[in-house]
Amino acid sequence: MANFFDPSVSIAAMVSIDVSSRGTNTYLGKGCVIDDFVKIKHVGGVGDVVIGENCYINSGCVLYSGNGIKFGNFVLLGPNCNIVPTNHNFGDKTKVIRVQGHMPSKGGVVIEDDVWLGANVTVLDGAYIRKGCVIAANSVVIGETEEYAIYGGIPAKKIKDR
Repeated sequence: MANFFDPSVSIAAMVSIDVSSRGTNTYLGKGCVIDDFVKIKHVGGVGDVVIGENCYINSGCVLYSGNGIKFGNFVLLGPNCNIVPTNHNFGDKTKVIRVQGHMPSKGGVVIEDDVWLGANVTVLDGAYIRKGCVIAANSVVIGETEEYAIYGGIPAKKIKDR
């Protein structure tokens, strides 16, 4: 339950990175840039947040640890992206959703090398974004993508090869 940042990481003044009370960690690799108003929050699971080298996380992004986040190298997040590798239980109508806990993990979120998420993209638990993908602004990623393809929509569908 600690945060591990390469000394070369650039973290803007208005960033909030939790220190987990759940035993999970945040790792930021060499050359990463974390812009203002980014939040990395350890909630909803037991996964670490692992960000590879030379990644750029733009203003307003929120990353929840949930069931784990793993970025490769040279990942770019446009402004206001949400990485949410966890889901609330809601099946019991006799209880409010807030007290029902979380659903079993779908595997967390994996984003391979050289991926660009446009502005306002949401990536949900179980998403696996392959190397070289571009995800169009305002899309929601819920499954697995092909390498070097462009995806967009809700849910994100393949538009064409890159």
